[in-house]
Amino acid sequence: MELFGAGSRISHPSYGDGVVIKLNPDNYEICFMTYGIKQISKEYDRFTVIECIEPQEEVSFSEAEKSLIRILQQWSDVSEIVPLGDKWKGGIMELRPSNPSLKPKEMPIETFFHKIVMLRDRLRVLEQRINSHDLLTDEDKINMQQYITRIYGSLTSFNILFRNQEQQFIGEKSS
Repeated sequence: MELFGAGSRISHPSYGDGVVIKLNPDNYEICFMTYGIKQISKEYDRFTVIECIEPQEEVSFSEAEKSLIRILQQWSDVSEIVPLGDKWKGGIMELRPSNPSLKPKEMPIETFFHKIVMLRDRLRVLEQRINSHDLLTDEDKINMQQYITRIYGSLTSFNILFRNQEQQFIGEKSS
């Protein structure tokens, strides 16, 4: 019988993908994406192992939490909270057609910013999935990664909306 350590990723036939967050004497506490935390007996043998981490003698909650955060960021569409720059809060974005007979479109800047952040997060997930794809060659991965980097570069115009510089888009660095 294989023992899983905290941070091990498994797949359960009923609950789907999950992460072992705690080892108890008789069972595992596993956090499943859809079903939350479940206790599963260590005797249960119908798991599919995605990534096995050797059990350690004692794992602190903070270590398990860091592992879970890392895994969720890498494998899910969970997005971080990204604050809008203060000067834009409550602002309105107006798109005005050149033809004065056509009606302009207004949208709260917060709504537009949220869509930009979702786009950025989905690009990051796409990037991770490409990099971890089993069937793509390294050359294919590099070519796709360069294309994604150019997409980020096209989006740098929106960096003015971000409060924190570390959350902005970064394109290709000029050499």
